[in-house]
Amino acid sequence: MCDLKILIADDHEVVRRGLKQIIEHAYPGCEFGEAQNSQEVMQCVWDQEWDIVLLDISMPGRGGLDVLKELRSTKPSLPALVFSMHPEDQFAVRVIKAGASGYMNKETAPEELIIAIRKITSGGQYISPSLAEKLASHVKANPDRPLHELLSDREYEVFSKIASGMALKEIASELSLSVKTISTYRSRVLEKMQLRTTAQLIHYAVQQNIAKSM
Repeated sequence: MCDLKILIADDHEVVRRGLKQIIEHAYPGCEFGEAQNSQEVMQCVWDQEWDIVLLDISMPGRGGLDVLKELRSTKPSLPALVFSMHPEDQFAVRVIKAGASGYMNKETAPEELIIAIRKITSGGQYISPSLAEKLASHVKANPDRPLHELLSDREYEVFSKIASGMALKEIASELSLSVKTISTYRSRVLEKMQLRTTAQLIHYAVQQNIAKSM
């Protein structure tokens, strides 16, 4: 009988169900908890003890990065594996720097998910060779780093959604924020990146290969 307790935080039921099936095959009898948004994640974390949290980075309301930071502040010993639709080169470095124990794209093979869970619940980190290389490059001082790396986590989240073609109203709805707030973030992004229009922002994203898989 498996005594592993895993909290799955994702706003899509089909994703939560699929993850449970994959994990149960490797860990029969594993105990699961489920959360659909940031508020439920924190409530579950306060109500029970967990061995690991599988955390989606894009949930309604506060995003996964905000939740991750709160987890690190309030439950520093609880490991989190961020499981996201976004390619590794878009959010992985930010996620690891924010305190996650690993980052995995949702298209990763099921066997790799089990490897990641085993490694993290044993006290390690799950970092792919390509991510390790990216982390190493960020340790070095780089005055010529891309402008989008100057953005805050929330600014980068809004930037990536605009770059993928989403309208401000759509972004506001997905993040449970007002259109005015999203517009303010857009203005900050344009200012920090020394751009003037959304078209220039999208062009920049294409040049940097940021919008390629959105």
